[in-house]
Amino acid sequence: MKTYIVGNFKLNFTVGEASIYLHKLLKALPIYRDVEVAIAPSTIALQPLSLQIDRHKMKLAAQNAFYRDYGAFTGETSFSQLRGIVDYAIIGHSERRHIFGEDDKCVQKKVAAAVRNRITPILCIGETESERAFGETADVVRDQLIGGLAEVSDDEIDRVIVAYEPVWAISSTKAAKLATPDEVAEVVKLIRKIMKETYGEEVAEKMPILFGGSVNSSNAGAYLTVPGVNGLLIGGSSLILNEFVDIIEIAKRVRS
Repeated sequence: MKTYIVGNFKLNFTVGEASIYLHKLLKALPIYRDVEVAIAPSTIALQPLSLQIDRHKMKLAAQNAFYRDYGAFTGETSFSQLRGIVDYAIIGHSERRHIFGEDDKCVQKKVAAAVRNRITPILCIGETESERAFGETADVVRDQLIGGLAEVSDDEIDRVIVAYEPVWAISSTKAAKLATPDEVAEVVKLIRKIMKETYGEEVAEKMPILFGGSVNSSNAGAYLTVPGVNGLLIGGSSLILNEFVDIIEIAKRVRS
């Protein structure tokens, strides 16, 4: 199975800045056949960067899109409009859930729309600090996972990636603290158990699961060696070119 390294730029970089960053990143990276690298710039940067990117070295991911393919939805961008431009889409990120009010119903429609348009969804799930404190992690993870995949058929499930991102460990939150490898391992094991109960053992074993939460070059190796973790979803550290390259190289060494 590949190792996935996905950089989420969030609301950072102009189109020009993203283009310069991509140019430098392409120069810095060789072709890694067992490490899949993707970057998720802002929506307005996706189309111009799609003309610049070397898809043998990395792919593009959308940070968000709307679940309807067309219609009177002012200001939205559909997955059908992104088809052929991106290979991946981040869906259900905690910032979309908690800042923009996206619930499991919205997330499941977006996951289905991505799959329908041949874009691989990266379904983000994870509990808040208070939910963890009250022992609700398992329930939250189960609800978000099953809810997010509710409209994905058995034949389509192998086209989905899951990312565990505990909200309390994301660096943009006030209460951010590092998740230990043991804490990550516990939830990843739970995710695979839920997948096994729902879709069977083969699907559960093959499902790529990423971890995201204040990942940097100092802790990336530890997270990548957690049993069942197949890659990383990276926020702030992906904005720093040398840091992001270091993480990719760590992934290659761990993979080897």
